[in-house]
Amino acid sequence: MLRITSFLCILLYTSGVTFSTEINSDLLPGRDVCGIQVNQRIYGGQEADIGEFPWLVLLKSRSVNKFVCGGALINSRYVLTAAHCVTDRADIISVRLGEHNTKTEQDCDGDTPGLEYCSDSPIDVEVEEITSHEAFDMDNDILFGDVALIRLKTVVNYTDFIKPVCLPISSELQNKAFSGETVTLAGWGRAQTTAGMSEKKLKVELPVKSNQDCATFYRQRDIQVAGSQICAGGERGKNACNGDSGGPLMYRDRKEEEENWVTVGIVSFGLEKCAGQNVPVVFTRVTEYLEWIVDNMKP
Repeated sequence: MLRITSFLCILLYTSGVTFSTEINSDLLPGRDVCGIQVNQRIYGGQEADIGEFPWLVLLKSRSVNKFVCGGALINSRYVLTAAHCVTDRADIISVRLGEHNTKTEQDCDGDTPGLEYCSDSPIDVEVEEITSHEAFDMDNDILFGDVALIRLKTVVNYTDFIKPVCLPISSELQNKAFSGETVTLAGWGRAQTTAGMSEKKLKVELPVKSNQDCATFYRQRDIQVAGSQICAGGERGKNACNGDSGGPLMYRDRKEEEENWVTVGIVSFGLEKCAGQNVPVVFTRVTEYLEWIVDNMKP
C-alpha cells in the first residue's frame, strides 16, 4: 500500500522524447550565481559540511509549530517544493534559509579557537504566496504534478550560506537520461538513529536507477510511474527519510572548469518502509515542469 510520506531517494526517468523548448530564464540566476557553493568536498552518506547546499530550506508549519518539509531556493524570491507539502497553504507560514543545525544559532567546523569556519545565523522569511500545480490531487495515490512555488515576502540577499540552485534549463540537461549517473540527496529527514527529523543537514550520494527498473518495482505494487516522475536509490540505510519531502534531488553539472549544482527532482512519495534494500522512491521530474515554473514566477 502506498503511503505518502517524507522520503529522499532517487529515480530518474527517460521517456525517449527530445526536449527542444526554449525556457524563458529572465527570472532565474545565471551559472555564475546559481548552484555554486564555497565547500566543494566529495562525500557519501553523512552530515553535510558547513556551507554545503546553501539553497536548501525548511518549511515551517503554523499548526504544529515546527519544520515539516524541505525545498530549494531558485532565485531571490522563490522556493521550489512539493505540492503535497503545501496542501493547506495557510499552514506554511515561513521559510528558513541558511540553516545547518536546527538546535544551534551558529554552526562551526573545527575545534581550534579562532580558526573555526562558522556560518551566519539562519534567517526566517515569511511566505507571501503559494502556487501549486493545477494537476496535483492529494486524494490520488499517485501524486502527479507534485510541484509548488513559494514566493517569499522579501528579497533574499545571497551570502556564502544562502544561494540559489540552478534549474536544468539547458537543452543538454533537459534531454539527459541520467541513468547510471550519481546524484545527491540532502536535507533534515529522519536519520537511522533518530525518531524525528535530524537536527543537522544530512547528505548522501546515490546512483540513478533506470525508469524500467523503477517502473517494474512499482508495477508489482499496482502503482504507475509516469514520465513526469523520476526515482532512484534503493541501497539499505542510504536514503534520507521523514522530513525530506519537497527537497531537491541534485546533479553536479561540470563544464570544463565550471561546476554547478542543478535540481533535477523534487522529493514526492515512497513506500512506508524507509531506506530499505531495493526500494526506490519517486520524485517529481523538474524538466517536465520547467515551463510551468517560469510561467508562475513574478519579478
